[in-house]
Amino acid sequence: MNSDLPEYFFRVRDTGASVFKVDSSNRHRRLEMDQIAVVIMRTGEIRPQGDRTLTPEDRAAIKTWIADRTETLDWRRFDDIARAVDHMNLTAHWAQTQANDHQLESVTDALLMAMHDLRSVLVRKRAERLMGENDTK
Repeated sequence: MNSDLPEYFFRVRDTGASVFKVDSSNRHRRLEMDQIAVVIMRTGEIRPQGDRTLTPEDRAAIKTWIADRTETLDWRRFDDIARAVDHMNLTAHWAQTQANDHQLESVTDALLMAMHDLRSVLVRKRAERLMGENDTK
């Protein structure tokens, strides 16, 4: 059982994670998790728990987790956007083929405002990119 368990467990929180060291080699053969640190993802800060001093191995494992977690969150954000495009297409199809007048009336203003806001941001960002390309030429 010991070889199947990771040395560290990361309990994900909204702001980062609580980091636990996993121990199953005690005399009662019980699984114990000792909290050793808290990670703040926004700043990358690693806060040792209590009076604990983190070993270089602890810090390396935590930094690896932060890098992996950042990659996962970035991928999820991009996937959410790709799904939003699908939802916009499904919404257009629904509005054209299935929605009744009452349903359309209840969502039209909110959809138009959200689409206008998104369009404004996308047009501005594209203009900024194009201006940047022209500056480098």
